Amino acid sequence: MKKIRSLLTSFWIKVTLALIFSMLLVGAMSNFLIYKFTLDSQFNELRDKLKVIVQSAALLIDADTLAGIPLNRQGVNSPQYKTIVEQLRKIKAANPPIKYIYIMSKTDKEGIWQFVVDPDPIVVNKKKQRLTAYPGDAYDVRRFPEMLNAFNWPAADKKLESDQWGVSLSGYAPIRDKDGKAVAALGIDIAANQVYMLQRQVNKRALLVLACGIILSLVLGILVSKRITGPIRRLVEGTRRIGAGDLQYRVEISGNDEISELASSFNEMAKSLSETRKKLLGYFYDVVQSMVRVLEAKDHYTRGHSERVAGYAARVAAKMGFSAEKIELLTEMALLHDIGKLSIKDNILNKKGQLTDEEWEEIRKHPLIGEDILRPVILDEEMLAMVREHHERYDGKGYPDRLSGDKINIFAAILTVADAFDAMTSERSYRPALSKQDAAAELKAKSGTQFNPKVVETFIEILKDEKNQLRRF
Repeated sequence: MKKIRSLLTSFWIKVTLALIFSMLLVGAMSNFLIYKFTLDSQFNELRDKLKVIVQSAALLIDADTLAGIPLNRQGVNSPQYKTIVEQLRKIKAANPPIKYIYIMSKTDKEGIWQFVVDPDPIVVNKKKQRLTAYPGDAYDVRRFPEMLNAFNWPAADKKLESDQWGVSLSGYAPIRDKDGKAVAALGIDIAANQVYMLQRQVNKRALLVLACGIILSLVLGILVSKRITGPIRRLVEGTRRIGAGDLQYRVEISGNDEISELASSFNEMAKSLSETRKKLLGYFYDVVQSMVRVLEAKDHYTRGHSERVAGYAARVAAKMGFSAEKIELLTEMALLHDIGKLSIKDNILNKKGQLTDEEWEEIRKHPLIGEDILRPVILDEEMLAMVREHHERYDGKGYPDRLSGDKINIFAAILTVADAFDAMTSERSYRPALSKQDAAAELKAKSGTQFNPKVVETFIEILKDEKNQLRRF
């Protein structure tokens, strides 16, 4: 009995118990500080990105158009409603993570708002219930504190919220009239599956690391209790540094024992957390970067020009026998082909007189700039080639790469013809618009030099078909 009591009170046992306690503390701190910090950091940065998205989107909504929507179920048939719906759908299409996007306004009842516009007025939830959100439909926002601030400033939920539409993370921003008064609130819900799965993964890993830490601490305490004081200090320092946000910090412990293995596991865990954080932040940064740049490019003139070019290009590609998938890609890039002009000064773009050599040099940069803008979010080289090569010439005298003939991407060649035709038939600051007949004659004249002959031939056939159809009426 005395031997047992002596053993329990021995310094070795005390050191071992202290070591076990210390290792458990390190494990707990690692799990709590590292994982919690990482999750909170990622979640908060996601909230910030979401606020940027919703604030940028809110700036595109015209308050006067919104005010003209009747707040009843017949409101969906109003032209104002359809105009706003089209804008919301474009925003949603440009950002795949968006699950729902909608506009709401206040009612006379405190905390009770009403829908104004919802591009998806009827959805079916997991219980097969049909949910509606027509103009004038009421919605209780009192349990969403961040949503209540939507008329004051951009906001985002501080946690995943659940309602009859499912689990999501939502952001809100005020829509202001010309006087700066908030007249409605724009809401964006992004699918929470990715965030939810990440949280579950991290929690499972945290439990696994904690369990391993307990087992390892017992072994280390019994075998090498006197040798681990220094390594423990370094592990604690590593936990503190990584918990403070330094995910590049690594613990340096040499040897082949269990403590060194723990240090290696610790470093691998830190590396994994760092890579996961980079991927998540990089993904949402690309989404915001793409959306902001695309939306900024869509002023009144550019929108009209790009849409017409996209229409011409799609018809040419269809007549040339390309697949629906290729035509869709061509249409998407046609809408963005001039995005590089965002970097060119207005006094050059809108100059009425002849451009100087230096100004032409600036103009010729826009295909490369457009490619650079889109590359972070568009990985398809063929799609990027449409933007980069749409000012190349069939005879090799174009820019930026002086490509010629079949070396020019065929879709870029289609864009070149469609772009030139629309430019010639549109009013410009430096010349009046040409007729379609004169523009077609110009395409024929430069077929084989500036333009791909096959594309020009197809385009002329389309114009003839249009003319014949008009004669029938």
